Amino acid sequence: MAGFVGIRSQIEEALGIKLFERHRSGYVATPAGDEMAQLAERVDSDISAFAIRLAGQDIKPAGELRVTTNDTLLVDLLTPVFAAFLEQCPDIRLDVLLSNQSLNLSKRDADVAIRATDNPPETLVGRRAARIVWALYGRAADFADAGEVGIESLWAHRWVSLGEQFSALKAVRYLTQHVEPERIVYKVNTVLGLSEAVEAGIGIGFLPCFIADTKPGLTRLAAPDPGFSADLWLLTHPDLRHSPRVRLFLDFIAVELGRMKPLIEGALPISPRAASSGDRADSAVS
Repeated sequence: MAGFVGIRSQIEEALGIKLFERHRSGYVATPAGDEMAQLAERVDSDISAFAIRLAGQDIKPAGELRVTTNDTLLVDLLTPVFAAFLEQCPDIRLDVLLSNQSLNLSKRDADVAIRATDNPPETLVGRRAARIVWALYGRAADFADAGEVGIESLWAHRWVSLGEQFSALKAVRYLTQHVEPERIVYKVNTVLGLSEAVEAGIGIGFLPCFIADTKPGLTRLAAPDPGFSADLWLLTHPDLRHSPRVRLFLDFIAVELGRMKPLIEGALPISPRAASSGDRADSAVS
């Protein structure tokens, strides 16, 4: 606080005008102070935009690339792809930021975002890599002879679900509407934890096929529901799309995810961690 008071006094003395007034609850900006704060925000935004334009003018694919995604996509899909990219492009370094919230690419919080969404931000540009498909799964040992069954016959089972903070997800809303609250015996705030819960036999639940179809301990109980699907997007800021390292990264990831498309879209249960890129390509076209 002492530092703030000193800086405030210096600025006010230099400008010859009062920027803050002290009240019992703390300092409150005067109209001049509000105007200066708005000016500072514009300057910060302009500096960020200038930095992005400079980054977009790289002459060769080298340097650090900041990529944001969530833990589920990283662990069960992207890590081997990132490893292959770094092997092919040794002059690029990846800084991966895990977050379920959208970071501000305009502020250079990240250069590239890999997200599952049907509504990518209008301020970003990119491409749709695949459609992430979900299906209903249970522990294979509990449904050894079941195959696909009518979901209506499963309402009385114990269920697992994502927590309320994921209420925007279609699968979560579906369970809320169709399953009695007392039958949902376990909630967790990560898809990784959800798949572990199903595999441990806590209950049945909806999972992305690219996770569940690689686990021998899980079995599908119903066909994938198109209504639960979401697009997988590769996104960047418009001023960065022509940056050599960004363009190279997006092109590489798009090709690799294209090879995994049958797995992501629930048609080909092959683990990206267990198979080489060549094997995935062969399987995808067979």
